[in-house]
Amino acid sequence: MSPTQTPATRPLATTDPRLEPWRAFLQAHARISRRLDEELRLEHDLSLAEYDALLTIADAPERRIRMRQLADSVLLSKSGITRLVDRLVADGLVERDTCLTDARGAEAVLTPTGLERLRRASRTHLRGIGEHFIDVVDPDALPVIERSMLTLSDRLGPGGDDDRCQAVAAAIRTASDDGAPDA
Repeated sequence: MSPTQTPATRPLATTDPRLEPWRAFLQAHARISRRLDEELRLEHDLSLAEYDALLTIADAPERRIRMRQLADSVLLSKSGITRLVDRLVADGLVERDTCLTDARGAEAVLTPTGLERLRRASRTHLRGIGEHFIDVVDPDALPVIERSMLTLSDRLGPGGDDDRCQAVAAAIRTASDDGAPDA
């Protein structure tokens, strides 16, 4: 280690003990994700990725989201999100629609059937989070974990480009609801 390097800034080696928290995080994340996925598949015939996509769409304004934003949110490639949404469309849980402000763009829109399926599956998912994470972690450690993960997320930033489609579409709908002429 050079005189200007501190233990926290020296380059990592594969044997560096500072990697142990990272390895533990990866292992725990993989195991919890696998367990949550198994439970959702068994009880609701939904994968964790499908559940995550449905939840993301449900949380979006008007329960619709641009495909690119959905891909960024659920950490899938453009082709990966296309295949996932294809499955959700085939199951009647999601519909594809054109973006109200950019006809070149596509949005995923949650159907009433999709919302109901999401609501049923959320009980299983939340139970699993409780059993496999909340109940296992020391309650005093939860705020530390939250702060650490928020710090990482803030430092790394959002998953993709900002997309104005939803904001503009919401503004158009709001203007229409207020009696203003349709744009």
